[in-house]
Amino acid sequence: MTADLAKDAGAPEEPRDTPPAAGDAVTAVDPRLLVREEGFAGYWSEFRRKLRSGELGSLPVVVGLAIIALVFQLRDSAFLGAENLSNLFVTAAGTGLIAVGIVFVLILGEIDLSVGSVSGLAAAVLAVLNVNHGVPEWLALVAAVLSGTLIGALHGFFFARIGVPAFVVTLAGLLGWNGLMLQVLGSNGTINLDDSGLVAALTNHYFADVSAAYGLATLGVVVFFLASLRDSKRREAAGVPSRPLSEVALRTAALAVPAFVVAWLFNQYKGLPLAVVIFLGVVVALDLVLRRTSYGRKVFALGGSVEAARRAGINVAAVRISVFALSGTMAALGGMFLASQINAANQSSGAGSLLMNAIAAAVIGGTSLFGGRGRTWSALLGVLVIQSIASGMALLGIASAVQYMITGAVLLAAVVIDSVSRKTQKTAGRA
Repeated sequence: MTADLAKDAGAPEEPRDTPPAAGDAVTAVDPRLLVREEGFAGYWSEFRRKLRSGELGSLPVVVGLAIIALVFQLRDSAFLGAENLSNLFVTAAGTGLIAVGIVFVLILGEIDLSVGSVSGLAAAVLAVLNVNHGVPEWLALVAAVLSGTLIGALHGFFFARIGVPAFVVTLAGLLGWNGLMLQVLGSNGTINLDDSGLVAALTNHYFADVSAAYGLATLGVVVFFLASLRDSKRREAAGVPSRPLSEVALRTAALAVPAFVVAWLFNQYKGLPLAVVIFLGVVVALDLVLRRTSYGRKVFALGGSVEAARRAGINVAAVRISVFALSGTMAALGGMFLASQINAANQSSGAGSLLMNAIAAAVIGGTSLFGGRGRTWSALLGVLVIQSIASGMALLGIASAVQYMITGAVLLAAVVIDSVSRKTQKTAGRA
């Protein structure tokens, strides 16, 4: 009774049993921190865990590229020569640019079958405007690229607004735009471009000064180091696992070695090709769009689950239309580089194996056919694989039929690896 009256009067309560101090609790530690504390052994264990769980990343294509280079170099020492590698990079630029646009479409989980025809039509528009109608070349080039943008947006409209499957829309585009290209070119069928003009320079201009190639390599390495260091500092300040300075330096060194080797090889031939500068610039810029912008996150969200993206407030139709417009733009830009290689637009522009090579480059490089995973660097790696096979076959005098079979086998292997990787990740609970 007295105790109750004292409580009511505001007297202090008797101390109660309190839980153990927070310091006595077991603190959860992020596994990635333990990996770094264990040094090389920790990284090796993490690498093995990723292999078992299907998190392969770009490893298969990098290993495949190394094997291809080794095999052809042993058969012909000219394969890794300065002239052959320089020509390989320049030739790969056109198809690679088209493949970059395909990467965005594949991330959505869709396909664009019209890119070959769109690239040929863009080249025809450029040639007709510039040569037949006297439009300044730079203006004709802009108009040709914008024609690809409009065509891609039209495909996206039918797909996103009308509901026609992307496969059907772009298959119709493959046929229709190829027919329009033939109509635009007229009965002659071939229009030669100015061999000293802007378009010709895309694949024929080289920066002969050795400082250009080394300067680009230095710029790339420095930017990579500073960006990695900045990201590490931001993560550290936020209290989340971050890479130590030693790891950042090691990754930078791993990039610097091939960058300066390639720069040295370029300088042994004609210098730094303009085509390589443009191609790398586009790959880097669009990679930043994918990974560092809200638009890129929306693209990945749609590739993961359209319904979830819609519930999250994403304008699904607008994103889809923009992705197909981007694909058309990259197809047209790639068409400019392909026209530059032959310095003409003709009835075979955009035909042949171009479409298959562009799609194969994106898939071989690591972009998933099932949507939701991919990077623009996939296009670069994939097109290097395809072009390396073509270049090696040409050096050895092997028939193109064998080249098609080998490329098909590599494509099948890439899709099998992707499928197995997805199943493994699901089994490991990481999909």
